[in-house]
Amino acid sequence: MKILLLQDHLRSGGTERQTVLLANAFAGAGHAVRLVTLRPGGPLASSVHPGVERVALQPFDTGLDWFAPGLRRTAAAFAPDVILCMGRIANCYAGGLHAHLPRCAVVATMRTGKVLPAKFRASLRTVRHVVANSAEARDFLQQEHGVPAARLSVIHNSLVFPATSAGAALRDSTRAAQGAGPGTTVLACVAMFRREKNQQELVEIAAGLPAGLDWHLWLAGEGPELASCRALAARRGVASRVKFPGWLADPAPVYAAADIAVHASWSESLSNFLIEAQARGLPAVAYQAQGIAECFRPGETGWVIPRDDRDAFREAVVRLAGETPARRQDRAARAAAFARDRFDPARQVRAYLDLFGQLTGPSGLS
Repeated sequence: MKILLLQDHLRSGGTERQTVLLANAFAGAGHAVRLVTLRPGGPLASSVHPGVERVALQPFDTGLDWFAPGLRRTAAAFAPDVILCMGRIANCYAGGLHAHLPRCAVVATMRTGKVLPAKFRASLRTVRHVVANSAEARDFLQQEHGVPAARLSVIHNSLVFPATSAGAALRDSTRAAQGAGPGTTVLACVAMFRREKNQQELVEIAAGLPAGLDWHLWLAGEGPELASCRALAARRGVASRVKFPGWLADPAPVYAAADIAVHASWSESLSNFLIEAQARGLPAVAYQAQGIAECFRPGETGWVIPRDDRDAFREAVVRLAGETPARRQDRAARAAAFARDRFDPARQVRAYLDLFGQLTGPSGLS
């Protein structure tokens, strides 16, 4: 099978990592794979398997997310059986590709909680099939955009990083490097610093934790809101407790050192950070958003907090911080078992390939 994946770029981000994982896995399964990006380069480009053909449409990075010169020509020359549109902007081009290549199965994906651009919404009405990465996202597409159930599938994101348990040495050395003592409760979030990820809310929540709790808040990632988040930590007098490790090619040290995963994003469809944290045994406390409750077992391995209820968020953190070691180990084991099963990469890849087989088979899939 010839599979073309369309992505906006290969900068750091959950969707970008999922794209690379799928491209590599499809190629590893023996399929001809072309990964087309609108913008060239990016930190994740080096992670693409040599068996994946990479094409960047912009000859140099223009800084324009929407600019896709020669997209239809590039797609037609490859003559794919399937085009899988992954990025937010990529999905805006899905409808046009469907019209230009009617024999190709063009598949759009719903991987965002943001307001959808008009071209994205138009694509949803015309493409062969739409994959949502959570049941809540699927329901949203049906109820708000009228996508028929027959043209919808749910395929969850998968774990990008190996879900192995870190040793005590990595945990201890990482905590020591950031000044966290043995009794410090480390709260962690790994996400791009964008407005919708709402890391500033986590700073406000942490700043109001009880005075008797020894805590750190580690916010890993980069992005346009990083500077303002640093400034807020300084204004709230907690700069020494809020750490900014930056962008990490592999966030394993943060997961190893952390005690609780915290997330305040108001725009999700399924949080890659939360599923990765669960796979490493971290309990989660997160504001309600689309798909959040599917990232863990609510009330068992994580807590969904009504949006903007800082007191309830803090109560959940304090309760988890006060658990006995035996209780923590039991909860960690259940979290890891849940995530490693539900978000197994092999399961995700198999689901996509099964779907592609149905779409390109003799009868197709309506």
